[in-house]
Amino acid sequence: MNDDTIALRAEGLYKVFGRHSDDAVLKLHRGTPRDQLGAGTTAAVIDASFEVRRGEIFVVMGLSGSGKSTLIRMLNGLHPATAGTVTIGGDSITDTSPKKLRELRRQRVSMVFQHFALLPHRTVIDNVAYGLEIQGMPRDERIARARKVTEIVGLKGWEEKHPSELSGGMQQRVGLARALAADTDVLLMDEAFSALDPLIRRGMQDQLLELQSELGKTIIFITHDLNEAMYIGDRIAVMRDGRIVQIGTPEDILTNPANDYVEQFVQDVDRTKVLTAESVMRPPRAVVHLGAGPRAALTTMRDEQLAGAYVVNKDRTIVGWVRDRDVFDLVRKGEKDLSSVIQDDHGAVPADTALADLFIPSLEAALPLGVLDHRGRLVGVIPRVTLLAALGGEPEAAVQAAPRPDPMPTDEVDQVLEAAVGAGAGDTKEAI
Repeated sequence: MNDDTIALRAEGLYKVFGRHSDDAVLKLHRGTPRDQLGAGTTAAVIDASFEVRRGEIFVVMGLSGSGKSTLIRMLNGLHPATAGTVTIGGDSITDTSPKKLRELRRQRVSMVFQHFALLPHRTVIDNVAYGLEIQGMPRDERIARARKVTEIVGLKGWEEKHPSELSGGMQQRVGLARALAADTDVLLMDEAFSALDPLIRRGMQDQLLELQSELGKTIIFITHDLNEAMYIGDRIAVMRDGRIVQIGTPEDILTNPANDYVEQFVQDVDRTKVLTAESVMRPPRAVVHLGAGPRAALTTMRDEQLAGAYVVNKDRTIVGWVRDRDVFDLVRKGEKDLSSVIQDDHGAVPADTALADLFIPSLEAALPLGVLDHRGRLVGVIPRVTLLAALGGEPEAAVQAAPRPDPMPTDEVDQVLEAAVGAGAGDTKEAI
């Protein structure tokens, strides 16, 4: 991947606590199990390698003891690596002097902690401006920037309050604002929302996503909560016993788990909030051009044994849909234009629509639910049986879908098509 798109790169990271840590790394290289390194020696992170792209939310997820919190502290040098390297924007975190490391922390990477880490004797605005003060920014300039960021996180009007006067969610917003005010290349968030009540936590997750869409920050987010990881992460690294066992998008992790551990880990995830229309759609079988004509449309529906077909323009943008019986009547009358029977209530959905929002449109659709890209082009369909299977995590063959209208009898269609050909009523355009 082009280095210009990489905000942070970790290569072969190890963190071993205890005596003889270098020997422990060699043993791990040779395949010695983590629990056989000897008394007093603990391998917290083992051979971790990954890249974080600029502007993405990269989530590191794992249960307690998996190594995720140690890993994030290695990314800003709070825990020196036993082996391996971390680079941010081309600058090494793992092979640098203490003075240079302090400079890099001020300029390259900031952190939001689980328990807020606010200075109780300082006001909100002074807490937000604290990192800028450490950087040596003049007071008027840092207060102006802090006020701007404080407003962005929804704390306008609270600038002169002290942390003790704020709720937990508001205190965490102060911590987030402080990190954002520093305007570093990378923002680290270590279990940042886990101390909050569930409703406040979801609100903070939503706000983080809103801020991300506006500011485009590079965020590395640590959590033990799989649903949180699936909700906010562009990509997820799953850790177990100090090792990264899989990296992928939420959909990758859910639908293609790398091993039994990941599969068991994700089995209780609400699939409807992770999977999208694009992830479960199938190629459309019955689609005709607007200019294809009734006979071509009817032939397509007969060949696919479907009671209807989507109608699209030449660029595949959707126009509507037609019913086989209506097209049948046009063919019988010798008509050559589909326009009179096209229905525009096609009900197609954008490709990024969550599964949870597909069920009602699928029930209301006369055809398999159409899926559109950002330009309004028909890129797939979702048969009801496919949606039910995806919702339940079952193979399609095991799901009995509700019936749709039966297509017209093939022999009846054939008779009318043969008569149309004999009468010279063939269409000039082909179906697609």
